[in-house]
Amino acid sequence: MTDKLTIGLVLPDVLGTYGDDGNALVLRQRARMRGMEAEIRPLRLGDAIPDDLDAYTIGGGEDVAQILAVKHLSKDGGLARAAAASRPILAICAGLQVLGESFTAGGGTVDGLGLIDVTTSPQKARTIGEVASAPLIDGLTDTLTGFENHLGATVLGPDASPLGRVTGGSGNLGDDSEPSDRVEGAVQGSVICTYMHGPALARNPQLADLILARATGVAIKDLQPLELPEIDRLRSERINSKPRPKSER
Repeated sequence: MTDKLTIGLVLPDVLGTYGDDGNALVLRQRARMRGMEAEIRPLRLGDAIPDDLDAYTIGGGEDVAQILAVKHLSKDGGLARAAAASRPILAICAGLQVLGESFTAGGGTVDGLGLIDVTTSPQKARTIGEVASAPLIDGLTDTLTGFENHLGATVLGPDASPLGRVTGGSGNLGDDSEPSDRVEGAVQGSVICTYMHGPALARNPQLADLILARATGVAIKDLQPLELPEIDRLRSERINSKPRPKSER
């Protein structure tokens, strides 16, 4: 197990609209509370993306930001090499779309990085509100919860798996899918993607610990437990809140 953790915060200057930089802060803090030395390395537009960091987080942004991000990350190649080396990567909302096969932005279809087998196209109406799901990834047992705010409808290909099955809210396809078919997020190899804002890792500490475990080369059960009753209260409040009715979205 490593005793020093370096977390790459990818393009906070263009994909930092919705406070998702907080995911890197959560990883750093939960590592430090366990006695590890941990730092965040911001990787801004124009910076090379090292392929040997312990973990990476990517946030959300608008169309122009997505286009700038995919151009830089495609040309640089560091994030793709990190994924190939099984470095844990967490991507949120627009970050999910950028890492996929293609997405719609600026009125046209844009090729993504191809790190996850998903395609994204516009929904009929924006999905906004609380979302909850039952995890479908090994190592997670706790309900996943977040705030979704996306116009994109994301379809998973055969190489990607959903992060969770929706129990409240809409998920990847918004209201364009039947409730019984709704899933949230995408997982492929070491890449975990989700539409959950919040930030996601502040609201889902078990997911944060899964990423930390993968980054440090241990099983999640071997991480020192953290007693944080305020986080438990926050989770209880959010999980028990009702998703917005469709008519209010």
